[in-house]
Amino acid sequence: MRAFMRRLLPRLTVLVFAGALALPGPASAQSTATCARAWVGHEDDFERALAEGAVTGLEKVDIGVTRPKRGSLDPPTPVARFTWKPLKPGYHRGYMESYKAEIAAYRLDRLLGLQMVPPVIERTLDGVTGAAVYWIENMKPWNDKKPPRGPEPEWSHQLARMKMFDLLVANIDRNKGNLGYDDDWHLLLIDHSRAFTGKKDLKGMAALVNVDRTLWAKMSALTLDSLRMTLAGLVSDDDLEALLTRRNKMAETIDRMVQSRGQSVFFN
Repeated sequence: MRAFMRRLLPRLTVLVFAGALALPGPASAQSTATCARAWVGHEDDFERALAEGAVTGLEKVDIGVTRPKRGSLDPPTPVARFTWKPLKPGYHRGYMESYKAEIAAYRLDRLLGLQMVPPVIERTLDGVTGAAVYWIENMKPWNDKKPPRGPEPEWSHQLARMKMFDLLVANIDRNKGNLGYDDDWHLLLIDHSRAFTGKKDLKGMAALVNVDRTLWAKMSALTLDSLRMTLAGLVSDDDLEALLTRRNKMAETIDRMVQSRGQSVFFN
């Protein structure tokens, strides 16, 4: 018996040690990070839920100068809540604003493959038409006093993509209240009601430092016809032409950057 146990113990030791290697630790092996971009790859499903889901209620929220409301849907899959913005096109507090610009920003985000703007659809509730915007669950607010710093270089690359998008759509209102991030350090962009105006220059907006080569190629390929197909009924031809003018001014800026710094201007 003793001889048998002497032969068995080394095998048991190996098996127990191997099992210990396979078992996850109490916390280190399981990530608690939560990705807030639940819509990516499921955009059509989210749009359908926003358009057809039964609204169970609307409540005021203490965020945003446009005084949006937050709605709930039943059943809450895949969308549990949404932001309701029935902002009629026109001047508000000295700015041209429209709920249609919210939808246009999302559609252009999809066209460019940006994956930063949450799903938005047009919907009519109680006779009022507006934008139903997916309420991003698990989004962390931006802190101007202590801006978040995600893993580099991807964090800086995301900030560059945001600047490129804002310049293209003439978003003059990027501030701490309309951007955030999640546990996985995805940059998230909301509130584009003041974008897509007739502004034809880049003054007053963030300057480019680096350029995403892939995103820029897609922006460079935009035409009036392709924009009309994507943003039909949302943005006028005059404002689309202004967008293309801004795109061309971005090209001039990027050319000067390349002349000064070479191809290091680009990433991806």
